[in-house]
Amino acid sequence: MLRTLIEELPGKLGEQVTVRGWVNALRDQKRVQFVIVRDETGMAQAVLGKDEQPSELNEAISALTAESAVTLTGTVVGDERVKLGGLELKIDSLLVDSLAEPELPIAEDSALDKRMDWRYLDLRRPDRRLIFEVQTRIEQAMREFWRAEGFIELHSPKLMGSASESGAELFHVDYFDRDAYLAQSPQFYKQMAMSAGFGKVFEIGPVFRANPSFTSRHDTEFTSVDMELSWIDSHEDVMAVEERWLAHVLGAVAESHGEAIRETFGTEVIVPTVPFPRVTLAEAKEMLSAAGHDVPDAGHDLDPPSERALSALIAERHGHEFCFVTDYPAAVRAFYHMRHEDDPALTKSFDLLWRGIELTTGAQREHRYERLVAQASERGVEVDSIQYYLDFFRYGAPPHGGFGFGLTRLLMMMLAQENVREVTFLYRGPHRLTP
Repeated sequence: MLRTLIEELPGKLGEQVTVRGWVNALRDQKRVQFVIVRDETGMAQAVLGKDEQPSELNEAISALTAESAVTLTGTVVGDERVKLGGLELKIDSLLVDSLAEPELPIAEDSALDKRMDWRYLDLRRPDRRLIFEVQTRIEQAMREFWRAEGFIELHSPKLMGSASESGAELFHVDYFDRDAYLAQSPQFYKQMAMSAGFGKVFEIGPVFRANPSFTSRHDTEFTSVDMELSWIDSHEDVMAVEERWLAHVLGAVAESHGEAIRETFGTEVIVPTVPFPRVTLAEAKEMLSAAGHDVPDAGHDLDPPSERALSALIAERHGHEFCFVTDYPAAVRAFYHMRHEDDPALTKSFDLLWRGIELTTGAQREHRYERLVAQASERGVEVDSIQYYLDFFRYGAPPHGGFGFGLTRLLMMMLAQENVREVTFLYRGPHRLTP
């Protein structure tokens, strides 16, 4: 049976075709029946007239329920009155592949948790499909840029013998006769690739954080996007690559899906100019204080209200949606972030803010073995448990740096969604392990 996708129907006028999809709506009138059928490419109207004595086909259509899976065969005819593409399908036959139960458990306006319980039904909505069309294009564009720039793709292990970040957010796993942990980040292995001489690497893969937060931005499993490159002079080199990379990605999405995103989600994909504005953390706090905002104490990171306020100030002064905030205190950064030579209390690190939310975190890494060991000890890290990582730097390591972020956060912000759950295929949080 040759299947015709609904998006192909305009090129099939006058032909008999077979369409397979779901019943989006049914209008069973006295003299005519209308079936709105939906597949992954769109919706179309199918029609069948009624005689005084309804046929078996009429009766089969009358018995249909919303979201039933059906196969419809008929002739494509043009009709300007039809809102769905100015055409319809004159039904010749109907096969009910799977009849849906009469009462659906969710509606479009159901509570978010309820929709997550029935995620596969929620994902049938065309706007949900667009989210994952955009995600696919984002990842494709990322890889386009990276490969053109000579990056190698990695797939690092997700079972680890020790923490890769903070030990407070580890998921413990029984691993034969010893303890293991789910990877919080590919950070250590990205850096191993630098010592292996790979030069430039990236990874798009799952990570796990035992974070009990219930905010709209947090999840316990997500897709992390990570990049690392060698032979840099400072974190400025990392930021320069990231801004070009993001401009390429947003440009690709705007070109392929910009109109659909605007019509569906009411937001514009703006391709940023480079370079992005840059401010040190100290400068950012001075800007916020001068504008009358409460600012976190010295030695502390920006809190979410401060990030939103700073993004608003940058947009007002520079007309830009993005802003790098640099030079964070060592006390709020990972032990492997490189310190400034003239001020060891500050790191060569950065956060990238987009529309008021932290998108990425990055830094130049400390590649000198003795300093790395000293910084780990200073921060109270159990050196013995990460000796394998420290060994990466014993036999000649290049100056290097990189960044990482969550793919769902990028999608949430790009599509103006209020929660990462909306843009995650199947969300995982402190209270959700199904479906």
